[in-house]
Amino acid sequence: MIKPGEYIRDIFAQPVGTVLVARGWVKTRRDSKGISFVQISDGSCFTDLQVVIEAGTLPPETLEQITTGACVEFTGTLVESPAPGQPVELKASGCTVHGAAHPSSYPLQKKGHTMEFLREIAHLRPRANTFGAVFRVRNALSYAIHRFFQDRGFIYIHTPIITTSDCEGAGALFQVTTLDVAAPPRLADNAVDYTHDFFGKPAYLAVSGQLEAEILALAMANVYTFGPTFRAENSNTPRHLAEFWMVEPEMAFCDLDDDVELAQEFLQYIIRYVLDTCEADLAFFAKRIEPTVVETLEHVAQASFERITYTEAIRVLEASGRSWEFPVEWGSDLQAEHERYLTEEVFRRPVVVTDYPRQIKAFYMRVNDDEKTVRAMDVLVPRIGEIIGGSQREERPQVLRERLKECGLPEEPYWWYLQLREYGTVEHAGFGLGVERMMMYLTGMKNIRDVIPFPRTPGSADF
Repeated sequence: MIKPGEYIRDIFAQPVGTVLVARGWVKTRRDSKGISFVQISDGSCFTDLQVVIEAGTLPPETLEQITTGACVEFTGTLVESPAPGQPVELKASGCTVHGAAHPSSYPLQKKGHTMEFLREIAHLRPRANTFGAVFRVRNALSYAIHRFFQDRGFIYIHTPIITTSDCEGAGALFQVTTLDVAAPPRLADNAVDYTHDFFGKPAYLAVSGQLEAEILALAMANVYTFGPTFRAENSNTPRHLAEFWMVEPEMAFCDLDDDVELAQEFLQYIIRYVLDTCEADLAFFAKRIEPTVVETLEHVAQASFERITYTEAIRVLEASGRSWEFPVEWGSDLQAEHERYLTEEVFRRPVVVTDYPRQIKAFYMRVNDDEKTVRAMDVLVPRIGEIIGGSQREERPQVLRERLKECGLPEEPYWWYLQLREYGTVEHAGFGLGVERMMMYLTGMKNIRDVIPFPRTPGSADF
């Protein structure tokens, strides 16, 4: 096991003359005038460690196995490096090859590979520079999320992955069943008899942990859940996954204004943390993927956010004189082209849009006094549009019943959700941030399949 102080990122901080062990996987090897130069990585940092093997240092049979992809362990002495961009290198005195790699068939050679090809070898793509950087940023983002909420006294909770209710009312759900799908038990009217199923009723993979998080918030005040969620939407766009990760805080004694304030603070905190801890990885993305990525992140991390209502946003869009791909009219949802126009051209900063029409938002959002809009909010940022969505929750039981009916949802699966409003209710609010959407923003990666280790999309659940 590699221990603290032994990672390659730590080796670069050691003084010249230190005798040490370096472990990792061979990225490249080149031979010149009896000397072999080997680049190895253990994934701990963007920069590879160069190992210099002088002629006669290693047995020929060992040297022969040190090829691209091999897993190796070098012993040696840290020396100054004459090569630009690397202050030190390791002068090898010994090597153990833990796992050889067949050089003729190893897929990750030193050449350009398409993202599509790398998705086909998801078991190897973390060794590529791009994906090593992606997953280090993802690690930093995950840590920053936990640290933000933990430092503010939030309780981390685990909400169920299997549920019998649909948080969004969208209907795009993966069903979970133990019944024989070819010949399920039937009722007299030929409908499936779910009393014979494992849970005794239809069950699904959760699309959100929000409803259950509200239970904990109405007992523990401030909570958050951070885990996988699922949508059975048959979409093959670069922005959709069937399995993705969400962070969802839920706060009691919290109205929409408090919700907006926390969302802004949260977004700027996690961006600043990644900027401060993943400098080399972000520099790579700026060079190879999206030239403006660091500039945009710095801007959002420091900017004051504009706040407008949905109705004001529609007026701005209507007055633009633009010919929009998607229509702009009160009652229609904002699309990415509208959101980017507001953030990049009108206000030139992040924008929080509030008070959306009730007919385009979920049943749980609190209805405003005008009865036309709800206390919803979306945080929009330059280059991508919506990054956070949230709302103040409807705490009035009768209004909530009306909203369920309006949205065509039965009361029975939500009996406990309604009962929460009858036993010590209070105004409360929350929001959700999709980790993969945030990862696309942090890295500039263009396809959501490339910011999660093992993407789940229609027709694809490999690895």
